[in-house]
Amino acid sequence: MAAAPRPGLQREQQRAADIIRLLSLYRPLLDAYVIDFFAEGLWAQLPPPWQVALASATPPQLAGLLGGQRGGPGATWPLSLLAFAAAARALAFPRGGGGPAPRPPCHSARLHPLLRRHIKPKKQHEIRRLGKLLQRLSQATGCDRVVDVGAGQGHLSRLLAFGLGFSVTAVEGDGRLAATAEHFDRELLRELGKTGGSGNAEGPPRCPQPPPRRPPPPLTPRAPRHVAGRLDPKAPWGEFLLPPDPPAPTPNARNPLGGPGGAEGGQRVLVTGLHACGDLSPALLRHFARSPAVAALASVPCCHMKLSTPPQPPGDPFGYPLSSWVAKLPGHQLSYRAREGACHALEEYVGRLDAESGSLRVHCYRAVLETLIRAAHPGMRRPGVQTVKKAHALSFPQYARLGLPRVGLDPATVALESEAVGAMLEQQHKVVAFFSLSLLLAPLVETLILLDRLLYLREQGFQCALVPLFNPRFSPRNLVLVAARTPLGAALSGLEEDSDEDAGDTEPPEEGQSPPAPGAARGPQ
Repeated sequence: MAAAPRPGLQREQQRAADIIRLLSLYRPLLDAYVIDFFAEGLWAQLPPPWQVALASATPPQLAGLLGGQRGGPGATWPLSLLAFAAAARALAFPRGGGGPAPRPPCHSARLHPLLRRHIKPKKQHEIRRLGKLLQRLSQATGCDRVVDVGAGQGHLSRLLAFGLGFSVTAVEGDGRLAATAEHFDRELLRELGKTGGSGNAEGPPRCPQPPPRRPPPPLTPRAPRHVAGRLDPKAPWGEFLLPPDPPAPTPNARNPLGGPGGAEGGQRVLVTGLHACGDLSPALLRHFARSPAVAALASVPCCHMKLSTPPQPPGDPFGYPLSSWVAKLPGHQLSYRAREGACHALEEYVGRLDAESGSLRVHCYRAVLETLIRAAHPGMRRPGVQTVKKAHALSFPQYARLGLPRVGLDPATVALESEAVGAMLEQQHKVVAFFSLSLLLAPLVETLILLDRLLYLREQGFQCALVPLFNPRFSPRNLVLVAARTPLGAALSGLEEDSDEDAGDTEPPEEGQSPPAPGAARGPQ
């Protein structure tokens, strides 16, 4: 007789099943593209009581509905809509960031000045927080070697190596990014030679700098080792590299992590991936699960729409679902649109609604443009128009004259100021309301994807947890999956206090200077 699931596992399995049931009830909303709003009559697909309430809702009231404040002054929602919103919020994994809005992200006063170079404040926030977590995992596992997969330009790897003293191997599938990372390393080493690690040659920061509670420690001249290569999810650990794409300008090692036990030099390693795209995050989980040399894993995913799903060619692993539990639940399938929606920035859009930002009109512009495109070219559906810069500051005709040529249409042949176009533009508030409803489901889909990964590891007996590591107002993909072969309690306790300390350790923007924008919702321009 099979052993009964542990209580924690049962709760997670039940949450996954409940999410799938809720998503199945609202699948038309889940799979709808807001740019089809007029072309496919999406408003009429909502329950009539919802239509009445949403048609008169102000943007701040919609913000309240998304944020759980019951819609703000004067909002009266149907009970079925309140129940939908409450269920979506209750089942989604907590993302943190509650309470008053934090100071806008700026340069981290607790990050060494030389490590801030080439890095936006959002990324500084992320690498500092992930670096702290990896320090804790290192103490819990006794490992001081880190493999950073999908390392990009090496910002996290430099912090781990120069700032925290880890032995780091940075793996990147784009040979150009790997070369750039090595260039930045050499640049930092030259500065270290001049300043002895103090960073004084950096010059004054771009933001007024309050004294940090603790000054950043000096750097050590210990550069990461960069390897250009793509991860092969089917190969054994230590032999997982395929040639980079495009090829690296310098030769890359085929098996840089090989050796007894499958780790560099025969030692165990920590593996991390900061915003590892699409199938790269599931591949890291598979390598952890089958490779005893990997002592612990900290995975922060992104680009859920790029996940592969069944059917796949025989022998090719897919990115979702991973767990046997989710795979057997009826209705677990997630469309491309549902997975793309999971990448939206809910907190950022709530801010736009609260401020009644002019940028809210962009979804309506794109939906009207889609209607005109289909009228002019009936066989064309959702062509990529690409981003029109500052589209919200343009009139619709100005926007359309920039967008139509990008899909091969002559604006002179399309009526851009007709009565029909005007009637659609007057329904902007309905487009905003419809998109807001779809955003309620975005954290739910992301929760299901990450919960599937958590269950995959739980089913094999591993210690694992989902942690809201970054502030979601700065970093929409803020949940990290942490897994280890030893208990995680000591590594994860106190992370909340660390977050509170970090909130007071950023430099504010200069007076009159706009703060850097946090991760924006994926727009339809």
